[in-house]
Amino acid sequence: MTQILAALSQVAAGYDVLYCDLWGCLHDGRQPFPQAVAALRAFRAGGGKVLLLTNSPRPKPSVLNQLIGIGVPADCYDDLVSSGDAAQYALVTGAVGHRVHHVGPDRDKVFFTELSDDARKAAATEPPLALVPLDQAEGLVVTGLVDDMTETPDDYRATLLYAKAKGMKLLCANPDVVVDLGDRRLYCAGAIAQAYDAMGGQSLYFGKPHPPIYDLARRRISALPGLLSDPRILAIGDGIATDIQGAGGEGLDAIFVTGGIAAASFGPDADNPDPQLLQEWLQDQQLDPTYAIGKLR
Repeated sequence: MTQILAALSQVAAGYDVLYCDLWGCLHDGRQPFPQAVAALRAFRAGGGKVLLLTNSPRPKPSVLNQLIGIGVPADCYDDLVSSGDAAQYALVTGAVGHRVHHVGPDRDKVFFTELSDDARKAAATEPPLALVPLDQAEGLVVTGLVDDMTETPDDYRATLLYAKAKGMKLLCANPDVVVDLGDRRLYCAGAIAQAYDAMGGQSLYFGKPHPPIYDLARRRISALPGLLSDPRILAIGDGIATDIQGAGGEGLDAIFVTGGIAAASFGPDADNPDPQLLQEWLQDQQLDPTYAIGKLR
């Protein structure tokens, strides 16, 4: 049975590394959560390492700039891995072709230009990548909705039907389906990829809960000083189908942050989930995270 925690400190001593989700756990897209920042700082002060693990489609440098912009202090984490990092290698090696049509906002164009070291080395021996109109594309690359404040996946039905008719594969750079910006819920790239799968198309995923992002995360933590060769890892996240399912697939203990995107399911107090509602909900999800907590603190 999932143990409900009052604070991360109750179990922190049993782990060497945290894989911590960003949106909904450390910040709400506009500002950091002070209690979460304090919890991560305390974990690091006790000798632990914090790896931020995000399904953002943007590469690490761009995500770090975003964190600086909303005031997340750099001393609460050691490194960061994004879904964009994990997806870039597949992109440049032609997983969906080298002539691709981008679906997403202009701010995500860095996905195609700020390449990781692995992706940059691979790109040197591959045909050049070209962003082209849909009718000239070999595949789709979806980083999000062009205008996630007003659009839904239904706005992309015509694009997806055309791509399916042409036999295109879809590279999904962010498997998240929804995210909360303050008190507003927005669709993510994963919602478009799910719609494509539902109509019989083929989507390729690289962020949580899929293995590529965890493979990259283990490579990143192996480069951090002061860790054992087989560190004890605890995953933290509010996405049951991404953070928690992904942790389970990797054999990792996990803390489910109930006060995130599923907060309405656990009673009126987002800081303190109702135990009965939580257990019933988890049974419906057929997942059993090691721990749960209202908010990371």
